[in-house]
Amino acid sequence: MTATISTRAAYFKIRKKLARDGVIVRSSNYALYGDLSQRVMSCLEELAPKLEIYSIDEAFLDVYGMRDPDAFGHRIVKTVKQWTAILVSVGIAPTKTLAKIANRISKGNDSPVHVLEKPPWPLDDITVEKVWGIGRRWAKRLRAKGIGTAGDLANLDVRMARGEFNVVLERTVRELRGESFLPLEDAPPPAQHIMVSCGFSQRVVDRQYLHEAVATYATRVAEKARDKGVHARTLQVFIRTSPHEKGPRYSNLTTWTFADPAQDTLSIVKAATNCLDKLWKPNYAYQKAGVMLIDLVSADHKPTPLFDRINPASEKLMEVIDRLNRHHGRETVRVASSGYVRPWSMARQFLSPCYTTRWDDLPVARA
Repeated sequence: MTATISTRAAYFKIRKKLARDGVIVRSSNYALYGDLSQRVMSCLEELAPKLEIYSIDEAFLDVYGMRDPDAFGHRIVKTVKQWTAILVSVGIAPTKTLAKIANRISKGNDSPVHVLEKPPWPLDDITVEKVWGIGRRWAKRLRAKGIGTAGDLANLDVRMARGEFNVVLERTVRELRGESFLPLEDAPPPAQHIMVSCGFSQRVVDRQYLHEAVATYATRVAEKARDKGVHARTLQVFIRTSPHEKGPRYSNLTTWTFADPAQDTLSIVKAATNCLDKLWKPNYAYQKAGVMLIDLVSADHKPTPLFDRINPASEKLMEVIDRLNRHHGRETVRVASSGYVRPWSMARQFLSPCYTTRWDDLPVARA
């Protein structure tokens, strides 16, 4: 038996019930998720002339001019399953917002494909909270005005949408009417920030272990920055105790501004650990820490320092380290300050095998 459970309860609180019901428990496996996502997206690129990757498990395709959208949708489902063994649902419509609704409908139908080709569309069955781009605050304001469904929103006067909300809601209203205002993006929009934060598997009271965690997270945000081709002008570090447990509580963050926008691991780790020195307070049981890069600039727009020398050796070093870690596995080469034993690291005792990213985890086929 396999089940997916949506709950806010901690595992240890429902452990006995899960065992009694025969539920299979799995820890998050980000390497496997990312690899399978890349395989699905590569498959979709082969099927459509234009692709916009929206998230790790969602993408928009340009199907303009397709003579039989339903047949094309089933072709997507069949091909992705054949190439990756991943089941997908497909929603096809004249606009992105309607396509999201069509996709939602397909998940509740026997068919994995749903097409909204011509009005009238079944918008009265979709609550306003489930419309793409409508958050809880907007939904509350809309419901106060008697707008409770996607159909109500589609009938909203566009001048009122812009005047009482903003141009974003106006575009949503027009999209629900079949007017395309959100074209596919050839490239994802530039990142506004990059963050790595994790809760600890056990409470951290030792300063050295907290130092290791912050250095590890700083290493990962630096890798993400290089992968995205951006440099950071500013870094933030936060640490906190658990807000749900008894005992003394403490939460704080601090900021570091780089004289020259950075993306190399050594500079970012040094800045992050300097921030930790300002934040650290003894006699607290820390539950979580995080490192975030903000005020990002692309490599093309990175300002050239007037007085400081550019260090090409640092860039070459990062290239070599990234290449080694990609080929031999994450953290094959890493800064010593990130530690080795790491008793604080996220608990992942139920981690599934990394079937597609680790040689030792490859499934064995027997005749």
